[in-house]
Amino acid sequence: MKLALLGSTGSIGIQTLHVVRELARGGDFPVSVAVLAARSSVKLLEEQAREFRPQAVAVFDPAAAKDFRARTRDLDLTVLEGMEGLCQAAAWEGADVTLNSVVGMVGLQPTLAAIAAKKTVALANKETLVAGGRIVMEAARQNKVSILPVDSEHSAIFQCLQGCPEKGALKKLILTASGGPFFGKTKEELRHITPAQALRHPNWDMGAKITIDSATLMNKGLEVIEASWLFGMGPQDIDVVVHRESIVHSLIQYQDNSVIAQLGLPDMCIPIQYALTYPARYPSPVGELDLAAVGNLTFAKPDLDTFPCLRVCIDALKQGGLAPAAANGANEQAVSLFLQEKIGFLDIPRLVEAAVARQPAAAGDTLESVLEADQAARRFVLESI
Repeated sequence: MKLALLGSTGSIGIQTLHVVRELARGGDFPVSVAVLAARSSVKLLEEQAREFRPQAVAVFDPAAAKDFRARTRDLDLTVLEGMEGLCQAAAWEGADVTLNSVVGMVGLQPTLAAIAAKKTVALANKETLVAGGRIVMEAARQNKVSILPVDSEHSAIFQCLQGCPEKGALKKLILTASGGPFFGKTKEELRHITPAQALRHPNWDMGAKITIDSATLMNKGLEVIEASWLFGMGPQDIDVVVHRESIVHSLIQYQDNSVIAQLGLPDMCIPIQYALTYPARYPSPVGELDLAAVGNLTFAKPDLDTFPCLRVCIDALKQGGLAPAAANGANEQAVSLFLQEKIGFLDIPRLVEAAVARQPAAAGDTLESVLEADQAARRFVLESI
């Protein structure tokens, strides 16, 4: 299997390359890297290119692309840049699977490019389906392309569904949430939270944006929308429970009320590897789960009053059309401002909810309309501060 890896210098990208190393070392599953892509981390990208020797490398930032070319003159590879280069990387002829782990709305167009090129898509970019779910799933259907989830929660559901006899047997999806670093706190306690505090996730090692999303529960809201598109379930059929230990990664409930869960240590290498090797399973670099050592597994309802982002996302999913795109765009802009300490922690849900409320009803069935809703939400957030 030949892989096109988008977002290779991010958290998921780095862990994906670790999985590739281990699979190659085991020798049972032949895998190589055909393309790497990153935004601007030139030094790390150069190290990856020298180790994995891809046919091409895409660098989103033009200045970083120029720097990368200068650093790698001795390598026999094609250097691409910008959104066009990212889409070329996603659709690279020499790749079989495109794993999209870029962060944010920038991942939507490369996902569509990979689907148009009939690549199997391993999806770790949730914004692709949150904002453009209708057009992405329709494109996948028309091109007969499989979309394999990489997010731990969606991978867990996907794994549990392997035993599902038919779609009608499924009753409910149950997504687990860690609750982030502020579980149990009041709104007043959250008023003066700093970015440094919000970036201290108790269980997972993730990038800055997704870590903030976990702290606000926005990440779980985005995952509800993504799950709805991936598995064809309405918002009324998707539950969320807070599970602090991050051992149960998600569950499904059948019509007979039997519940099946996928468990494992909180390590992204398992869902990454399953997406790459599906439907086969191979030894992974993740340790065994020792339930006796874990001791207790706890579950609680999410606090939608203190952490309203989850509720806003569910409402946006119910509203449909371009509302999820507006929620996602507003959140990306608000998180960026929070990380720059230009707004407070509680301003994030306030701005996201306001952006969704002002989004006019529309189908959201074209790329242009999705991108415009995204940009309009970002402008609204900037104008609001």
